[in-house]
Amino acid sequence: MKQLDSKIPSIYGPSTKLLGRMLAVSALLLGLSVLPAAAADNGCNAATLKGDYGFTIDGFSPNPDGTQSPSKGVAITHFDGAGKLTQRDFVETAGVPNPGNGNSTTGFVFSTGETGKYSLSPDCTGTMDIVLPAPPGSGISSGLIKLMLVVTHGGRAIHTVVA
Repeated sequence: MKQLDSKIPSIYGPSTKLLGRMLAVSALLLGLSVLPAAAADNGCNAATLKGDYGFTIDGFSPNPDGTQSPSKGVAITHFDGAGKLTQRDFVETAGVPNPGNGNSTTGFVFSTGETGKYSLSPDCTGTMDIVLPAPPGSGISSGLIKLMLVVTHGGRAIHTVVA
């Protein structure tokens, strides 16, 4: 029996095969570059927050007569990466700077001396307590603000609400 020399004609030229190999290698490298990012997502702990974070303050403060006044402000909070924090803020209630933030005669200043603690769960939810010292000569007592927080973007963003 005579054997036929059958060659299947190739519809792919050398340049098409090279392009296919390059695309396959690129896809493999893209897939591998995603693995370290997924492996590095080990949840959160106190060390997730380290450094300075800016916040806006927008809410309402209770008045002695039972009504509420709008409060607005800005704050910068420093997290030490070990569960402690310090904060400076400037807050106005009903358009008037809070005690300790100065006035138009003496000048406006950011509050100082605010300290606190925070804790984070592995799912990146947590709590934060801020101790507000009584401003000298104000006749008011110190206060405590309790917040619930969520950390996102690998510790680059914090979302809070007063509890």
